[in-house]
Amino acid sequence: MRAARQKVHSIYLGGGTPSLLSPEQIHEILSVVHSHFTLDEAAEVTLEANPGTIDKQYLAAVKTTGINRLSLGVQSLDDGELALLGRIHTASQAREAVRLARNAGFTNLSFDLIYGLPGQTLAGWRKTLDEIIALNPEHISLYPLTLEDDAPMRLAIEKGEIQQIDPDLTADQYELAQDRLQEHGYSHYEISNWAKQGYECRHNLVYWHNLPYLGAGVAAHSYVDGHRLANTADLDSYLNAFSGNLPPAWELDEEIGPELQLSETVILGLRLSEGIGLDDIERRFGINLLRHYEQQINETAASGLLEYSGQRIRLTRRGRFLGNEVFWRFLPG
Repeated sequence: MRAARQKVHSIYLGGGTPSLLSPEQIHEILSVVHSHFTLDEAAEVTLEANPGTIDKQYLAAVKTTGINRLSLGVQSLDDGELALLGRIHTASQAREAVRLARNAGFTNLSFDLIYGLPGQTLAGWRKTLDEIIALNPEHISLYPLTLEDDAPMRLAIEKGEIQQIDPDLTADQYELAQDRLQEHGYSHYEISNWAKQGYECRHNLVYWHNLPYLGAGVAAHSYVDGHRLANTADLDSYLNAFSGNLPPAWELDEEIGPELQLSETVILGLRLSEGIGLDDIERRFGINLLRHYEQQINETAASGLLEYSGQRIRLTRRGRFLGNEVFWRFLPG
């Protein structure tokens, strides 16, 4: 419905567990994309995969569909931590998934890991990092554990059944990851992401540069024509609209005005280690960033969270971990 032979530089199948789709279904989805869009020859085509849902035959078949990047939800290489997180795979299955992916010809692997777990020690986290580095992925995403109010783990913590999360230890684990990954050739190009040179996630860079993207499917999000959209999360409603050749019912349709667009561009751009180019902001929005946000920039720079160098502003090393202390200041008043 929205396609007009636009050039596509990245395709991302996820979240959820799209590796539950058959290779034939993935092929069909990508064929439809090819028939409606112009795909860049060097396009990044990512499939999120749970290590417990893939095998040799599956990966070989998926590789032939055009998938050229796998994002593996490893989460941990400790069976106790995986059980705590409620994951269905084991550490040995995660290691085996990596071996199978390499044998299938995948040369671009990304691992997701979680740190800051109850009872997770700094020594245990170092061991996990060293094992991950030995597996030699091209890309690594590290996320601190966050718990919803009704999450079973939060309830267990409140009952005293498992240890409290230690925010100071979580910060130490993040610091350790920065050092260990840098030592082994990984560039810390975004707050939660590290990559070998040339393997930065192109798809996520679209988000961090606040550029348009299309989301297809139930509950999918888009950012197009100055609107942030979310398809209905109700599968029946989505399918009924689709079968009637109607746009999906929106759960969200938010118009992003110029001031909010500027604010979000700054906040998202500051997540990147390269920060924000003043020339780029002036070209996109016609403003001088230093004058427009003079108070916010001066305050955060004085706190050691932000630095101004040349024609760019960026978070400091300390600011990366305390990013939210910076970001809220740039929200519209």
